[in-house]
Amino acid sequence: MSDPLISRLKILIVETLRLDDIRPEDIPDDEPLFGSTRFGLDSVDALELVVRLEREFGLKISSSEESRQALVSVAGLAAFIRARQSGPAS
Repeated sequence: MSDPLISRLKILIVETLRLDDIRPEDIPDDEPLFGSTRFGLDSVDALELVVRLEREFGLKISSSEESRQALVSVAGLAAFIRARQSGPAS
């Protein structure tokens, strides 16, 4: 069964970073997005992606450490977004 958030994130990544030679369904959920030779993403790509994610999901990624944690993989990014959207327990 496909996770709709993960599918949406893969499309968003391909569109935002203009990865013309990569299809969203070809991105493994757990493959590192940065430091991988497959994607060749750099800090400028990370910034573009963070801005788009903040706009798209209404969240704030406030530090480079937080963005590194969030952008570890598509699955990691989905978990980060879900944790932020559910908010802290009261």
